[in-house]
Amino acid sequence: MTRTEELAAALARTTDRVRAAAGAAGRDPDRLRLVVVTKFFPADDVRRLADLGVRDVGESRDQEASAKAAELAPDLPDLRWHFVGQLQTNKARSVARYADVVHSVDRPRLAAALQAGAADAGRRVGCFVQVDLAAGLGLDAGADRGGAAGDDVLRVADAVAAGEDLELRGVMAVAPRGVDPARAFAELSRAARRVRAEHPGAVEVSAGMSGDLEQAVAAGATHLRVGSAILGSRPGAR
Repeated sequence: MTRTEELAAALARTTDRVRAAAGAAGRDPDRLRLVVVTKFFPADDVRRLADLGVRDVGESRDQEASAKAAELAPDLPDLRWHFVGQLQTNKARSVARYADVVHSVDRPRLAAALQAGAADAGRRVGCFVQVDLAAGLGLDAGADRGGAAGDDVLRVADAVAAGEDLELRGVMAVAPRGVDPARAFAELSRAARRVRAEHPGAVEVSAGMSGDLEQAVAAGATHLRVGSAILGSRPGAR
């Protein structure tokens, strides 16, 4: 089996899972966006995925993502780049030059840095507020997944909404390790409702990965960030 055939088969299996999950939840599968996370995989795999119809690509390291985006832009200008990893403030200007959406905005200072970068680049950047689900789930604060907690979620949302070149899309979270994903995503849904009460246009939810996409769809996720189920086990960092 060639690499393209391998990716095609895995993409088809994942798409079937998404459609089945949507059907079980009474949702329209065409309203769900699959973001294929290509961290540590080569640009050639992104090209293969694009040939298979993928347009939403996720990355989590600026150095790797910026290089891939620059390499692929001439041939694939319609790719949508999603930055899905933890983001240092000093990398925000770089990320704003190529990322269409940043899923991990967790502090007002980062929102301000992204706004400055987007303005410099003459671009509009979509943003999700990353929510730390630990406190709501009775776990130790900051249980290794990042994000804003409590009232800080609304402060970050306000900071994004204040950015002229930023678009507040909604909220994002990663289910904490060792916690039932359904329980985790129910907590995220509560956070999403709080944000929507203040920012009615922030209706999107980024949640769910290879192992828990079904639970995320059931809880209302609109963006699914899937890597290993499509690309296989990640190679070592380059």
